[in-house]
Amino acid sequence: MKNFKVFLLTFLLSGLMAAQVHDKGTFIQPKSEFWGEVQKGIDDFNKKDKPDNKTFKMDFTELNLPKSKNEFTSYWHFDPVNQGNTGTCWSFSTTSYFESEVYRIYKQKIKLSPIWNAYWEYVEKALRFVRERGNSVIGEGSESNAVVRIWQHYGCVPEEVYNGMLPGQKHHNHSKMFNEINNYLIGIKSANAWNENEALNTIKSILNHYLGEPPTKFTVDRKEYTPKEYLEKVVRLNLDDYVAVMSIMQKPYYEKAEYEVPDNWWHNKDYYNVPIDVFMSTVKSAIRNGFTLALFGDVSEAGIESHAKVAMIPSFDIPSEYIDESARQFRFSNGTTGDDHGIHMVGYLNKDGKDWYLIKDSGSGSFNVGDKGYYFYHEDYVKLKMLGFMAHKDAIADLLSKFKK
Repeated sequence: MKNFKVFLLTFLLSGLMAAQVHDKGTFIQPKSEFWGEVQKGIDDFNKKDKPDNKTFKMDFTELNLPKSKNEFTSYWHFDPVNQGNTGTCWSFSTTSYFESEVYRIYKQKIKLSPIWNAYWEYVEKALRFVRERGNSVIGEGSESNAVVRIWQHYGCVPEEVYNGMLPGQKHHNHSKMFNEINNYLIGIKSANAWNENEALNTIKSILNHYLGEPPTKFTVDRKEYTPKEYLEKVVRLNLDDYVAVMSIMQKPYYEKAEYEVPDNWWHNKDYYNVPIDVFMSTVKSAIRNGFTLALFGDVSEAGIESHAKVAMIPSFDIPSEYIDESARQFRFSNGTTGDDHGIHMVGYLNKDGKDWYLIKDSGSGSFNVGDKGYYFYHEDYVKLKMLGFMAHKDAIADLLSKFKK
């Protein structure tokens, strides 16, 4: 009996020890091969045939076009930067323009942050939206002279201290951020909740989440600056020297007027309005005399195609000799010319008696092929579709002399 008890105790202890063995865990990539087959079958059954979405474009194959940016007389500028999935062409193009201005005047190469401008423009839009009780445009777009306004109020910063991208991010993407901002502002309008401080703090919180918080102080070359000090002591541009010019028949010529497009959301009325022939002669003179220009206008035409790298006006749209102020105004009035893109003109080429312009473009299409980040614009395209430009006063002195003091 004693031996049986010893045996039983030994058996129980060995079982208990076996029960105490510790299993190990590991990480695996979940797999569900059959569920994948099920989902594929469902997707195939529900899949609709996609329409053949072809776009009607000009045929460029038989044309004698510029082939390279090296054919152009051009002025110093940084290499093109892509704006990613954002509506901030106005900031990328104008920031590029001001970089070229710093070099033209001071021979300094300073890379500036375009997202800094976009950040504070969203803040300004939200502020006006609240103060106007929702009667103000909220969008990603703006105008070249917005950068002047932002710098005057907030200063500017170099790209190296604020690029608006989070760790590991390769491309700008403001889609989720803008939707969040837009939905929030629509919400406070629906609730009639016009608490200015609360709204601005929330907008900044959204911006900080997606873009990072902009610096109040930073160090460059072992010197500490605020953004306003950096503008004053390093960039050193006199912002009062920069003006915007447009050519629209619906406003009196040789008077300053409002540029009536949604992206001029703060209703700026400081645009110098001139006839189209004066507009074009000023562009030609400025680019030949060492100045670059920040242009804004329409890029949704049959004559602009990223793989051909050119922007032209096809004769089946309107022959060159018929492009005048009436043709330009007609398209602006009926909405086929809109203000949908900002670009930087950095060079020129005279080919077969016509001007072509080298355009630095932050839009994705310009990076498809060839000289990445550039287009070649025919002078007819500028004449018909580019609605205005920003320039230094010295570049357009003859034009400004025709305006009343």
